[in-house]
Formats: sequence, C-alpha cells, structure tokens
Amino acid sequence: MSLNGQIPFVDLVTPHQELEEELVAVFRSTLRTAGFIGGPMVDGFEREFAQFCDTNFCIGVSSGTDALRFALMAAGVEQQSIALTVPNTFIATAEAISQAGARPDFVDVDPATYTMDPDKLRQYLETQCDYDPHIRKTIHKKLCRPVTAVVPVHLYGQMADMDPILELATRYNLTVIEDACQAHGAEYFSRKQNRWFKAGSMGHAAGFSFYPGKNLGACGEAGAVTTNHEQMAAKIRMLRDHGQSKKYYHDIEGYNGRLDALQAGILQVKLKHLSDWNQKRREAASRYKELLSSVDEVGLPFEPTWAKSIFHLYVVAVGERNELLDHLRAENIGQGIHYPVPVHLQKPYQSLGYWEGDFPIAERACRNLLSLPMHPYLSGEEQIRITQVIARFYAAKRTTSVVLSGAR
Repeated sequence: MSLNGQIPFVDLVTPHQELEEELVAVFRSTLRTAGFIGGPMVDGFEREFAQFCDTNFCIGVSSGTDALRFALMAAGVEQQSIALTVPNTFIATAEAISQAGARPDFVDVDPATYTMDPDKLRQYLETQCDYDPHIRKTIHKKLCRPVTAVVPVHLYGQMADMDPILELATRYNLTVIEDACQAHGAEYFSRKQNRWFKAGSMGHAAGFSFYPGKNLGACGEAGAVTTNHEQMAAKIRMLRDHGQSKKYYHDIEGYNGRLDALQAGILQVKLKHLSDWNQKRREAASRYKELLSSVDEVGLPFEPTWAKSIFHLYVVAVGERNELLDHLRAENIGQGIHYPVPVHLQKPYQSLGYWEGDFPIAERACRNLLSLPMHPYLSGEEQIRITQVIARFYAAKRTTSVVLSGAR
C-alpha cells in the first residue's frame, strides 16, 4: 500500500482493515464475557497453532522472549551452564539464555544462509569442550562449565540446517530450543528422515514471537512455545502463571507471562490467513529475485533445497550500504537493517570477553545486509520501482568509478 508515493517497509494497516469485522467481533466477545485472561480463546488458539506447527502442544505466553526463556527453563538448562546461539540475531535470543540463568556463547553463521553453521558448532564442541560419557555432560575446558543447550535461530523466515545440529546435540547431550520467532510456517526437509518439518517441531521446544510485524502478528505483545513433550508443556504452563499447578497452589517460583485472551482471539482469526500470506511473501521474493538478478552489486537471499522460507524479511547483501539507505529514504522507500550490531559486541554482553573479529561472518553480515520492503500486500509495481531505484544507484556508482579511473 503506497501512501503519497511512499512505499512502506511493512504494511500493518491493510490486513487489519480487511479483517476488521472479525477482529472487532473478538473484542466484543471479550467485553461481553469478561474473559480477559485464559479461557476458550487461549485454549482454541493454542490448539490450532500446535496443529499448524505439527506439534503436540502449544503454550501461549506474553512475548517471544518469554517463550524462549520459559522453554530453556522448562528444559532444565542448568544455572551457570552455557547455551550456544549465534551473534547475528535480535538480542532477545541472548536475553532469554542469560535470564534463564545460563551464559550465552556463540558460534558463527553460514555465509550463505546467515543461520548457525553446523561446522562451526562442531568445531566449538570438539575443540573447546570435553564430553564425559559417564555423566553424559559436555564441559567447556576453559570456563569449566557444562554446555547444556543450543539455540539455533531461524533467521529472516528461513530455518537453520537442523539435521546436523540435532545430530551434534544428540552426540553431546544438548537440549535444542529453536528460536522460531521469525519462522511461522517455515519448513525444513530432513535428509535423515526424508520428510518436511515445520519450524517449531524439530527441537525439544521452540519459541515464537507474535510481535505485530511478524508474519503472524498480534495487536500487541504475544508469544508461544511449541513442543512435543508433555512434561515440558506442563512446566511452561506453570512458569507463565506464577508457578501455579492450580489456583493459589504454587509448585515452583514462576512469572507473570500469560497470553491475553484478546490477543489469542486476534491470532486465531489471523492464523486462518497465515498460509496464504506466507505464499504471497514467497511470490514477492521470486519477483525480487527476477528483478534484481542483473544487479551484480546486490547479493540475493540463498534458499537451500532443504528450506522453504516464509520471507519474514527480504534481506540482501550490498556494498555502500549506508549510501544506499540514504538514497532509498530520499526516494520514499522503506528499508531496515537487521541487525547493525552483533550480540557479542552489545554492551550487556561485553563481559563475555569477545572482540570485533571473533565472528567475522556475522560481523560482515551486520555491516552489509539491508532489508527491503516485504509483506503480503507488496505489489509488483512497487517492487519494480524499488529495484529500479537500486539499479540506478549502482549504475551511477559504476559510471562515477569509470570517470575517476579515466581521470587518473
């Protein structure tokens, strides 16, 4: 939806206009029943989202951060242990680890997919750790702490390469918690099991965010955990509700992390449209690929044969990124950077002792990646305009370079 010639980065207006009557009906129902916390709306959404993800259980919580944190806690991640993730992710991934009482540590990413590099994970476990088969624990040699979990991030709508990650986790007795906060409906073809899996169905558990800009977004904050393990589901239900096994009976110290009924009802309405919205994103990604294929300076997203991305973001690798950002702004085209500073260089995690250069692939991604407008309502005409602006920018750069070379 272009406004006054502006192409927005994301369109959060059109879907709510189209679904306005259904969404208002949810609000009316909530008002008339006063069912604000828990109840049939939450139960219904949990049941339907579990079915969508091909999992046995879904537990609605108040945010994606809570989803990851509760999943780690319910999995029994030990206090002061180490949980491994990647540096190029939203800081909530690391926050969930540290707030669960563990220490985040990092492995670099694959240069093509920007998701966790299984070879780097293997190198970390083989060179920095010892595995004790008697106690079935992996111990970090330098830090003398157990490594208990790995949190692969399904980034930009595409799943990490899960087969080798799960194989390493089994070998080293690690819990796998999928960060699926950007991957609602993404799929992965397991070569080992010869079938497709949905995001959120492969690890011990997975955390989803329903922040408004996600492929499945609430009208506020919301999240969910999916799992196939009944005991984990029960533990997470207690953690989100002050540790209660039943009203006023608290088995553990918990949190106030419940999913509001109103948000659950809104998500239940939107979930019916998610597959169609995801398909429209894939179609928009195909148009981008065709339109940008002749611009050599733009590195396009790589989708392996084992992945079906739902393109939460359309992220390209470019030179002169800051100049291009300014040029797109001047042309009234929305854009974003995901993410400009890797987690290991963020202030809260400087005490971990990492420096610039420790994770070169992730750091390069943070310098070079640019997110273009992407949403289900992005038109072909808008994409033509976006890509023409980018093509002209680099054509002008090439011309300037030739002129300067001639002047020498």
